Amino acid sequence: SLTLSLLHMSVFSQSFSPCGRFLAAGNNYGEIALFSLSAALSPDATAQSQKPVLTFTAHEGPVFSLLSTDCHLLSAGNGEISAWSWTELIKKNVKPLWTKRPNYNLEIPEINSMVMNPRDNSLIVGGGDNNVHVLDLERGVFKLVLQGHSDYVHCVSVREREAEILSGGEDGAVRIWDSRTGQSVHCIEVYKYESCARPQYGKWISCLTTDSDWMLCGGGPSMSLWHLRSLSPTSVFPLTGCQRQAAFHQDMILAVGEGPFLSHCLLGGEVKAQIPCTPQSLNTLQLNTNSTEHRVLTAGGSSDHIDVFTNLSYRAFSLRF
Repeated sequence: SLTLSLLHMSVFSQSFSPCGRFLAAGNNYGEIALFSLSAALSPDATAQSQKPVLTFTAHEGPVFSLLSTDCHLLSAGNGEISAWSWTELIKKNVKPLWTKRPNYNLEIPEINSMVMNPRDNSLIVGGGDNNVHVLDLERGVFKLVLQGHSDYVHCVSVREREAEILSGGEDGAVRIWDSRTGQSVHCIEVYKYESCARPQYGKWISCLTTDSDWMLCGGGPSMSLWHLRSLSPTSVFPLTGCQRQAAFHQDMILAVGEGPFLSHCLLGGEVKAQIPCTPQSLNTLQLNTNSTEHRVLTAGGSSDHIDVFTNLSYRAFSLRF
C-alpha cells in the first residue's frame, strides 16, 4: 500500500519557512511534509537527511496550495484554508490554529491558489467556484467576493503598488480587479491573441505572476510576457506543453509544467536552458529567498521526489516523501 501510494504521489505545492531552514510540501493525499534544509544540505547529509522530519494529514483532499507568512503556514484543500504555527510545526505539534471556509452555495470546490496582499493584510484565494475570495486576516472574515470568471480560477497574483488583484481561469481570461472595490477593471482573453493561441491545448490559464508593470501567464496559450500599462504581449516563449508555474528571477524567467525539466527563459522570449528534473511532469517551483545560507530552488510534480537545485542549473539531490 505504501509503495503504491508513493508510485501515484504528486506534489502540488511548496513553501519555505520564514527563516528559510525548512521546506513544506503538500501532496495529492492531503499530507504536508516538512523537510530540514539544514540537514539535507549538510556536508554530513545521509539518505535519511533527505526524508521529512514531519509528515501529517492537513486536509481530506489534496493540498493544492501552500503559503508562508511571518509566523504561519497556510494550506488550502477542498473548500478550506488552515493556518499552522511554524514554531509549533518545527516542534512537531500539528494542531491548526484555525480553519476558514469561504461561503459556497452547494458544492465544495478545490482552492487552487493563494497569495498575500500586504497592502491590507488580506489573503487572496482562487478556486473551483469561479470566484476570487478575499480573507481579512486581521478580523478572520471573508470581506469580498470577486465575481466575473465563467469557469474555475487556477491562479491569483497581486500588484500591491497599483492596488490590483489578478486572476487566471479555465475560461481563458486574466481578470484585473481593483482590490479596494472588488470591481473588474480589465479582462484579457489571452487565447484570442494570435501570437499566444494554441487551440490544441485549450484556452485555460494555469499560471500567472506579476512584477511591477509586467505580467507572465500561460497554460493552454503559450507562456507570454505582458506589459500591463499597454495590456499587450511583448514576448511569447516557445515552450512545449502547458506551463503550470512560472516566476521572475533577476533578469530571467523560470517555468515548469508538462515535461521533466525546469525552463530558463530570457525576457525577450528566448529559451536559454532546460534543466532535467526527476518528475516526468512538474506542478510547482519555489525559490528560497528567506535564507542566504540555504538559497535553493526546489521543483516538484508527478513523483514523491522534490528536486533541489543549489544553483539554477545544478540539481544537487532530491528530497523524498
